[in-house]
Amino acid sequence: MGLPRSPSAWTIAVFGFLAFALGLVGLIWPDVLLSMLGFEVLAVRQAGDYTKVYMAASSMAAVNMGVYYMLAAASNWTPFFRWTVPFRLVTFTVFTLLVVTGAAPGKFFGVGLWEGLGAVITGFALWREGRLLPASDRRPSATV
Repeated sequence: MGLPRSPSAWTIAVFGFLAFALGLVGLIWPDVLLSMLGFEVLAVRQAGDYTKVYMAASSMAAVNMGVYYMLAAASNWTPFFRWTVPFRLVTFTVFTLLVVTGAAPGKFFGVGLWEGLGAVITGFALWREGRLLPASDRRPSATV
């Protein structure tokens, strides 16, 4: 393991680092992250309001995800890079729909955009490297 060795690995490493860093922000300063996402920050929380618990859980997930993205990048685990592309596009779609339907504030679209652009950039890097598809799918078919 070491530094990422390809453009696609670098896209994964950068995403991982950002997820890790923003996860730490959410763990240490949840109100800051809520504000960044466009959610109202309440001075006093009512009994039964589990916003801070949810922020801690999702932030811890972001920290973990950031670490495994950075480890995948450092080990140049190309299949992982490929798997992230469609799943991040699904995340883009879901987060965008939350904003479009009014379930989330407009600033939350930035999260969806981050996922969607990241997926496209990683997919493009894999395509440029000739690694978008597994090796078995890239072999020319036999002709008769």
